[in-house]
Amino acid sequence: MSTPVSPPVIRVATPADAPAIAAIHVQSWRETYAGLMPGDFLDRMTGADMQARREAFWAQNITAGQDVVRVAEAEGTVLAFASAGEARDHPGFDSELFTLYALRAAQGHGTGLALLRAVMGALRERGQRSMALWVLDVNPTRSWYARQGGMECGEKRDGDLRELRMGWSDLGTLR
Repeated sequence: MSTPVSPPVIRVATPADAPAIAAIHVQSWRETYAGLMPGDFLDRMTGADMQARREAFWAQNITAGQDVVRVAEAEGTVLAFASAGEARDHPGFDSELFTLYALRAAQGHGTGLALLRAVMGALRERGQRSMALWVLDVNPTRSWYARQGGMECGEKRDGDLRELRMGWSDLGTLR
């Protein structure tokens, strides 16, 4: 896929976006986590079966309407997506960024920042004031979140994997 010619449009995801979201979810894992996670685990998380499961999940999630789900689309093609909702395990934060994934072709063009702003705005409209997320400590995106104002404020381990909590105590403080 080539670099987008026009800036992406950020919009509310629809159930029809589920196949594209699932494909981006799987492809982004392959691109981002190769060499950072055990190969057998990554294979399980990015195989055809997992993509089908993710597609079903996203169709159901979007239809339910409980979470904020936004996509970035350029020239009719979904290039990135983000989702957020009620915080699951982030004491002191009332919302959580669950996902923000972009195809390589969409990276470096402001797409991620546009999605993050859109999600934060939607959360503010729902009355949320703060947000946190988990990011793998070796994920290069970690520094991107820090540049957007996210502060490291916790960690958890799952075997050899270490995740860091990045948080915004005020959804209006995105840089």
